[in-house]
Amino acid sequence: MEIKRDRYLKQLISFMWNGQVKVITGIHRCGKSYLLSTLFRKYLSEQGVDNDHILSFELDLTKDIKYRNPLVLAEYVRSIAENKQEQFYLFVDEIQMSDEVPNPYNNDGRKITFYDALNDLRSLSNLDIYVTGSNSRMLSSDILTEFRGRSDEIRVHPLSFAEYYSAVGGDKYDAFDDYSFYGGMPLIISRPDDTAKMKYLQSLFSEVYLKDIVERKKIKREDILGSILDLLCSSVGSLTNPTNVTNTINSKQKLSGENSVSQNTVKSYMGHLDDAFLFSECKRWDVKGKSYFDYPNKYYCEDIGLRNARIGFRQQEMTHIMENIIYNELVSRGFAVDVGVVYGNGKDSKGRTVSVAREIDFVVNSGGKRTYIQSAYALPDEEKAETENKPFHLTGDSFPKIIVRHDIRKRWYDDNGILNIGVIDFLLDDSII
Repeated sequence: MEIKRDRYLKQLISFMWNGQVKVITGIHRCGKSYLLSTLFRKYLSEQGVDNDHILSFELDLTKDIKYRNPLVLAEYVRSIAENKQEQFYLFVDEIQMSDEVPNPYNNDGRKITFYDALNDLRSLSNLDIYVTGSNSRMLSSDILTEFRGRSDEIRVHPLSFAEYYSAVGGDKYDAFDDYSFYGGMPLIISRPDDTAKMKYLQSLFSEVYLKDIVERKKIKREDILGSILDLLCSSVGSLTNPTNVTNTINSKQKLSGENSVSQNTVKSYMGHLDDAFLFSECKRWDVKGKSYFDYPNKYYCEDIGLRNARIGFRQQEMTHIMENIIYNELVSRGFAVDVGVVYGNGKDSKGRTVSVAREIDFVVNSGGKRTYIQSAYALPDEEKAETENKPFHLTGDSFPKIIVRHDIRKRWYDDNGILNIGVIDFLLDDSII
């Protein structure tokens, strides 16, 4: 079965032969290798590129372990492509597995890294370079400095609902129910039954993600890392911060004094989860004040199936699950997403008029365009509808406003020009924003 990843494939095609290193990033097992080695390779073949002109290395496999040495990799690629008239393509999978090695020509202590190797190979005008990696800090945050503006990043996410549905077909409402439960990790589709799907997702957490973080970051308190994961998974879409997480862990586990966990440790561990692409932090934005708040913020899981697996497929609150799915969809479409905060008048306990902060689930930005989105599982009456609509009225601008709902199937506009649309309709229509 071929799963379409057209959004990312088009990006790769548009970047071909632009002189940059193409860096494909994303969580382990989200389909980066499939995108590069299957879909993009197939495209190249259809364009007449011979297979022996694609130099492919999988650094997570034993067969290519020697090429983890960046000097060996660069020397081998040069031996094939240098001084040739033909064009070659270089695919390096899981580049974060590359070693840092001593400089054999200079003992100044500086290590040779894969950045050095790829920057060197960029000088070959007949070589187009593509790499994948599962570590955001090693790639995303270092790319601009290490590649000195000579790279393009393609961030790959687990399957969107549209990608998932294109593969499974059938009734789209049944498909959405399955997607909301098992998420969009590509191999889920090939698992034969519910038990196999659950075991696969649970093993991803324990055998891949957690082990990788513990080993790479030399985690000393695995129990604390697990507790942080449990808290974040249980509270997707809720406001929190490292202080709250720290206090909750110390309270629940009755930790005090020297045995208590520090806020710095919790903040560091939360950073590791972001680094591994497991969670994303969504900051709060003062819509009228045009500034970010320091804390609290919201945290969303990269894949809702992974979130469900971590908490044993309990706590199936569709309000939070749907909000997480919408957030992931917006990010995968390439938008910058914040939580919006607006202020209106309210009453305190003594009946006095006070300024009250109200929340817009998502402020979605692309260039100079902005869209406000509320995620509402159901709006059964006028009072609930007014609660969801009120923050929109307080923005003081005319940017588009959308309420994404689970309880309707036909889209429609209300008297204030606010679009009400079903969640499945929203997820399957790229043109909404």
